[in-house]
Amino acid sequence: MSPTYQDLIARAREVIPEVEPSDVAPRVEAGDGPLIVDVRETGEWDQGHLPGAVHIPRGFLESRIGGVAGDTGREMLVSCAGGQRSLLAAVTLRDMGYTNVSSLAGGFARWKQNDHPVEVPRILTPAQRSRYSRHVLIPEVGEEGQLKLLDSKALLIGAGGLGSPAAYYLAAAGVGTIGLVDDDVVDESNLQRQIIHTTDRVGMNKGESGREAIRALNPEVQVNVHPFRVTRDNVLDLLSGYDVVVDGADNFPTRYLLADAALMTKTPLVHASILRFEGHASVFVPYDGPCYRCLFPEPPPPDLAPSCGEAGVLGVLCGVMGNIQATEAIKVLLGIGDTLSGRLLIYDALGMTFTELKVRRDPDCPSCGPAADLRLRDYEAWCAGVGTHASEVAGATA
Repeated sequence: MSPTYQDLIARAREVIPEVEPSDVAPRVEAGDGPLIVDVRETGEWDQGHLPGAVHIPRGFLESRIGGVAGDTGREMLVSCAGGQRSLLAAVTLRDMGYTNVSSLAGGFARWKQNDHPVEVPRILTPAQRSRYSRHVLIPEVGEEGQLKLLDSKALLIGAGGLGSPAAYYLAAAGVGTIGLVDDDVVDESNLQRQIIHTTDRVGMNKGESGREAIRALNPEVQVNVHPFRVTRDNVLDLLSGYDVVVDGADNFPTRYLLADAALMTKTPLVHASILRFEGHASVFVPYDGPCYRCLFPEPPPPDLAPSCGEAGVLGVLCGVMGNIQATEAIKVLLGIGDTLSGRLLIYDALGMTFTELKVRRDPDCPSCGPAADLRLRDYEAWCAGVGTHASEVAGATA
């Protein structure tokens, strides 16, 4: 005869310790309590939970606990509404090899009845849960991460070949505020690669055109249009209002200006560059890895650094590199994964190869080194001076 639900609960109580809320509450309030795993459904969790608890609905427990608990010997307290589902979940965890698992007696209901502290989470609206459902399913993002993205601000320098796909995907991902810096207007020649613009918007400012596209894709994203060039007079004010900067500039003076300003404002900088069939990408986290000038101490001579307007660029290359930038920006905003900080990614579209070079922080870097005299300069004049082509790869090793 198959065991009944009550039989399963009785057996669980024989092997799983039950902890009274009054016994664990002081530890929870002190911040040194066990890992609390709440196995209720989302609608129940939204009504409130124990402080510091992590939410893993019972149906996802087996697949997600490893990413939360880590060590099988870690102390865990399982919580549900009334203390029964948590008992069964704790048995499952014990069967998976977790050796220090207990259940909250009486569950969340008894915790609340005893007037212990309760956290009521900020939650996504039903419409947001639907739109971002595939993000919510990822444990590394989840609802908390999506809320973080909605609160985030990303500044894109340029709404062109790199900025177009990056802005589109950041908006689709739900980054709440996107700034578009571009003083140029949409030209017919842009449409081969700058996918955020359309034929009927030729002649419109690129930032305004980008805002129209983003509004059609995701109306709740706030788009700030900055219809001017970034200069040393405005760069610090621009960067100070954002959490990450995506560099889609097409010239060295602007790249070096952004690199120094990012250090001065301590704003993570997501870099990419493109030419013909090749793209480069990296991430520069101020004082927590190499900066742009650790990689490129000096600009190359102007005659050795043609622009896309002079040498051309494969249109789809912009999509690959712009989406890499969007991916890295999201990782920076969420604090997940390994970014390209300390690495230079080189993509060859003709050979369909990715090559990675390590980038080391230069102890004598003129921008981020201990003796650096960091100040904004006349980057146009500096980049127009004589440099060496070899300096482009200084600091990078296979």
